[in-house]
Amino acid sequence: MSFVFSPRSRRALAGVHPDLVAVAEDALALSPIDFRVTEGLRSPARQAELVRAGASRTLNSRHLTGHAIDVVALVDGKVRWDWPLYPRIAAAFKQAARDRGVKLVWGGDWVRLRDGPHFELDRKAYPA
Repeated sequence: MSFVFSPRSRRALAGVHPDLVAVAEDALALSPIDFRVTEGLRSPARQAELVRAGASRTLNSRHLTGHAIDVVALVDGKVRWDWPLYPRIAAAFKQAARDRGVKLVWGGDWVRLRDGPHFELDRKAYPA
């Protein structure tokens, strides 16, 4: 399968660290599941809004520095949140990161507040 990022995904990648953009592009080529990038770089106001809404628990998000993105699975062009889709997308991200030598963290691996759509550059390798 050969998926391509839509203009909407490209806009969401604006301001994101180039290593994460490259990993996302490679992951899209490797993934058996199509996906869209929904958010990349966030303003402090947007982050505060997400915390107030309960969609995030921190004001110190990697999104604030362009070190994180969120994706959504697309099946037949429709947005899908089914958990089994996200480990398949994550496998493509992890392979792309390994291939590029990029240290990546997947929110789906977190013990607390698993976040399947979230990918970020490792803080130790990419301090803000």
